[in-house]
Amino acid sequence: MVLDKKVAEQTVNFLTQINAIKLNTQNPFTWTSGIKSPIYCDNRLVLSYPKIREFIANSMSQIIMNKYGNDISIVGVATGAVAMGMMIAERLNLPYAYVRPEPKGHGLKNKIEGNLNKNSGVVVIEDLISTGKSSINAINALKSDGHNVIGMLSIFSYNFEFANKKFTSEKITLNSLANYNTLIKIIESRGDLSDEEISRLKKWREDPWTWC
Repeated sequence: MVLDKKVAEQTVNFLTQINAIKLNTQNPFTWTSGIKSPIYCDNRLVLSYPKIREFIANSMSQIIMNKYGNDISIVGVATGAVAMGMMIAERLNLPYAYVRPEPKGHGLKNKIEGNLNKNSGVVVIEDLISTGKSSINAINALKSDGHNVIGMLSIFSYNFEFANKKFTSEKITLNSLANYNTLIKIIESRGDLSDEEISRLKKWREDPWTWC
């Protein structure tokens, strides 16, 4: 869910401005999952632009403060959200940790790096929600370690219905600064792409496995 229309629009404008969001309906990108996609989103680029990373961090911090208060901990999902999660935790003066995709192969073999109070709720930070697989993996790792995950906040989400259902089944509230719906509305209003290209983008979101 997008909570603030103006923040969503500004987020999309920033992400397209720095080419963090790339669109190509003729030569789609291939995701790790095998999905052929006309969009590639690399929100790690945000970290290279001081004005934009400040906007993103401040916006996410404000949402967390308004929705969850200050008796919580912040957890970033590696690797894309580690830095942004830390920036948010610093702004809110909250405990912070991050979750690896897999346990470290040596040393203590940790999957969760950091110490968190298990009596407080955890808000998980993601840079991007696509199929939801890595996000759910992080949530389950935290739950298995005895933590109470009360929500997840991302910079951008493709807003797939099948992914949203995964979060619902895990009883996790998912919010994003911006999503695919916002992106489509903005590029339509700007006239960046032809009607045919816009149509292909819409069809992809409806069925990402067979659209092309």
